[in-house]
Amino acid sequence: MTAEPKAPNGRVTMADIAAAAGVSVPTVSKVLHGHADVAAKTRSKVEALLVDFKYAAPRRGGRPCLIDLVFADLSPWAVEIIRGAEEAAFAEGCRIAVSVVSGESDSHEWLARLSTSRTDGVILVLTELSPAHRARLAALQVPVVIVDPVGQPDPRIPSIGATNWAGGLMATEHLIEIGHRRIGTITGRPSLLCSQARLDGYRAALERAGIPADPSLVYSGDFHFEAALAAATDMLALPDPPTAIFAGSDMQAMGVYEAARLRRLRIPDDLSVVGFDDLPMSAWVPPPLTTVIQPLAQMAAMATRTVLALLDGKMDTSNNRVELTTSLVVRSSTCPPPAAG
Repeated sequence: MTAEPKAPNGRVTMADIAAAAGVSVPTVSKVLHGHADVAAKTRSKVEALLVDFKYAAPRRGGRPCLIDLVFADLSPWAVEIIRGAEEAAFAEGCRIAVSVVSGESDSHEWLARLSTSRTDGVILVLTELSPAHRARLAALQVPVVIVDPVGQPDPRIPSIGATNWAGGLMATEHLIEIGHRRIGTITGRPSLLCSQARLDGYRAALERAGIPADPSLVYSGDFHFEAALAAATDMLALPDPPTAIFAGSDMQAMGVYEAARLRRLRIPDDLSVVGFDDLPMSAWVPPPLTTVIQPLAQMAAMATRTVLALLDGKMDTSNNRVELTTSLVVRSSTCPPPAAG
């Protein structure tokens, strides 16, 4: 590895990076800002040096006051996360900047902006970065906390989640306890750790009750309305359709509601539905939705406080994974199946 350049104040500058790469300072600036007019070979060389030399843009001293909150996409679910982060940040005199990073290009532009901004910490929410982008983020030397890791949590990075397995278990057990045996489920993206855990909880509840798992009743979604509508439509068209569906999110439960409406099925008389999240709308829809309460705002608040604790050097990093408890709220979208009524 090339020896790290030494600036007079100990901080690596763009001029240092430019000298090491054999390019101009404006070229380094273009790479940092994600400009397209840089040759691929030059860009790769500069990006490697930014990582090797741990380049970080100058930041204001004193109390940290800006945290980047980064989503893969925005939804009613994200609003609860933002609310919790905003409240916790405000209490500490800090501000939250919301970014949406949904692909390689977005990731590149966001990291370029982060390199030259005064951001003091980052919270990643269901956001997957490439190894190269993770290295760039690490090189910025700002605290990073993950809410709902996409895959297995990195033990080096604090992560906040919920007891998703227990939530999937209690949702399915509720349906079993009131008499359902044909229980379908619509998961989130299979690559997500929370999706896998909720599905495992569903399967564990069936196994405990001695109910054979039927693969035709398991559909993959993406936590959004449209995919759940399509999945529920297919599921309800089966020769032996489910009498109940556990949706992996409240937004997916709304897709199930619409699929039932289109087939002129009544909820809960003809079809029971359970969601996951307990978004505010779940108590307003007709009929009010039985759902698993995921403490989204509390998860975001804890992530924000964790970033601040890391900045202040007050956090013990020996236990980097925290899961907050889920619980079930029973409303009017579930009842015994028609055959058991």
